[in-house]
Amino acid sequence: MLTDELKKGSAEFLILALLAAEPRHGYELQKLIESRSKGVLVFHVASLYPLLYRLEERGWITGRWVEKAGERRRRFYRLTSGGRTALEAQRRSWQDFVTAINRVAGVRYA
Repeated sequence: MLTDELKKGSAEFLILALLAAEPRHGYELQKLIESRSKGVLVFHVASLYPLLYRLEERGWITGRWVEKAGERRRRFYRLTSGGRTALEAQRRSWQDFVTAINRVAGVRYA
């Protein structure tokens, strides 16, 4: 089981990575993280939305309200150019971190 510290440290990275593909709303982000991690990563609304607001304040994502007939309105978030730059830096950092951990721990993949 992943510790809360590990999850918290990777949450920003995961949100930015999912938004790189297409704009998404918070509930969709929450469900994608849970399903793609096979239930290992679960983010609750109480932690997800404050994170989205912080990313928006930094200028890494931008949100807009969308209303569709017969559905409640949702706030869709998309990556900004600043967000793409931050995501690339985080990808490089994460790759360096994983490589270093593998070297120390002797993890090998088939």
